[in-house]
Amino acid sequence: MSPSADSLGTTTTALPTAEEAVTHTLLNCLLREVSGPEHQTAVTDGRLLLRLPRRDVLLRVDLRRTSLLGAHRFTGPVSEQRDGSWTRIDWRRLAEYTHDELSLRTGVRNEEFLEQIDSSHRAVAALLAARQGAAPRPTGDHLTDYLHSEQSLLLGHRFHPTPKARTGDADSWAAYAPENGAVFPLRHLAVRDHLIAEERATPAAADPLDRAAVPDGYRLLPAHPWQYAMLSEHPLLRAAFDRGDLLDLGPAADTFAATASVRTLYDGETFLKFSLNVRITNCLRKNARYELSGAIALTRLLAPALADLADRFPGSAVLREPAYRTLALPGPDGTPDRDLFEGFGVIVREGLPPRLLPGTTPLLAAAVADEYPTGPAHISHLLAGAGPEAAADWWAAYLRLLVPPVLAAYFDHGMVLEPHLQNVLICVDGDGMPAQVLFRDLEGTKLVPEHHADTLAALPPEVAGPMTYDAERGWDRVLYCLLVNHIAELLAALADLHPHTEAALWAQVRATLRDYADRYDCPPHLAALLAGVPLPAKANLLTRWERKADREAGYVRLPSPLAEALLRHTNGTTS
Repeated sequence: MSPSADSLGTTTTALPTAEEAVTHTLLNCLLREVSGPEHQTAVTDGRLLLRLPRRDVLLRVDLRRTSLLGAHRFTGPVSEQRDGSWTRIDWRRLAEYTHDELSLRTGVRNEEFLEQIDSSHRAVAALLAARQGAAPRPTGDHLTDYLHSEQSLLLGHRFHPTPKARTGDADSWAAYAPENGAVFPLRHLAVRDHLIAEERATPAAADPLDRAAVPDGYRLLPAHPWQYAMLSEHPLLRAAFDRGDLLDLGPAADTFAATASVRTLYDGETFLKFSLNVRITNCLRKNARYELSGAIALTRLLAPALADLADRFPGSAVLREPAYRTLALPGPDGTPDRDLFEGFGVIVREGLPPRLLPGTTPLLAAAVADEYPTGPAHISHLLAGAGPEAAADWWAAYLRLLVPPVLAAYFDHGMVLEPHLQNVLICVDGDGMPAQVLFRDLEGTKLVPEHHADTLAALPPEVAGPMTYDAERGWDRVLYCLLVNHIAELLAALADLHPHTEAALWAQVRATLRDYADRYDCPPHLAALLAGVPLPAKANLLTRWERKADREAGYVRLPSPLAEALLRHTNGTTS
């Protein structure tokens, strides 16, 4: 007999099967974006009931724990009601039902949707199988522990329908996948000086790209070996090799490790963000021309704002992206060939040593907050044996580091940070307590035009346009990344350890927001947030279904756990 909703809350250390991972992720998406907003769900007798109204299907799954945000924890198989009884269904049947429901709801067809779910399932199955037979990886060294956290995300985003979907050759994926612990040398090319395109925020910003000797008249261009293999037969590239304009210097002497984004690599000193002509989840992962220039423009433009934030909030820092380099090989029209310009573009991102507080270990927030303990950075390991009070202290310390600089960036500087779980590093001290947060990835950082009109007007329109969000869209992005993607998920992982503390954990979130409002004024957006207005959640399922760019993603609204009256009702106290 299934437990009642009130008695739910046991934590699990076992990883799910690929079948469970895919079905539960699809249910998360349907619950958040389709059936939930249309009031076609119920929690009863320890189970979630979810109806697809257009397809006329009623689904059921057992619950490990319910959530105030509706982001419940599922367990076991999914069943559908047939002829008055419940019949177990597999991930393929659920994917087909999802496909049918979205077709009927939107009037849009998506012929690639089922294949992408299949791709994600195959990837998860392969990663779980590889993990089962793998020897334990060593821990203890700060860099090793950090890279373990980057490489531990076996299941991906639990509110994305195809979190591990990917194109590309399976053998190549195995060699370069972070989940496989990929470490490999770069491919070094020597390019004649006049065929190099480069921008730098400071004179020495591109120095990390010049780590090997090249002949006179040439510059070094590091390339991701997988990308090089995919582009190596390009006719213009082959002709340049034949002319001697390019030289293949072969694999470099040093190695880089793949981080969670796959295309961003790290050697302990510098991050290099490469292009990959591979679709991962939604997008082809290449550095568009405007993104190359945009990273350097933002590094320059944001320098005063970032200095102010670092001074006011010394427990936080943003990793800059001060240089890019690429291949500007002319095409038939005399302008640089776009496929090669973008395909070989590499962005330099600051490494950890200049920003990291001494004695701390950086850990990817997504690994700390994962639903399952897929690596040693998971919160269940950081707080192993700790009681509810210690967990609450950890949470309060973390919120004090994370929340204020994100709000100040928006309200004081018109800067939209994207502090989602893959863009934040939690730096912990020797006791596992949060001591610092590092934000990264300027590709997602945007400017609110009202704050930066003159600055944006001075940039080329093709660079300035993608660098902006209007104020409302920017606020939605901040709230989604900060509260729904990040805080809610890490809070859920803490609540898995101590199930009866969820309301108190949300009360601490509200107290942190209230403290910011008291210290730094309370603009209307923040007042509404404290009053409990619904929270924006990015509609990953519908965005993927309609094949929109991430920038065009819509939002669904979730009931907020932040309203003071709700917290008084659920926790017996006010914050």
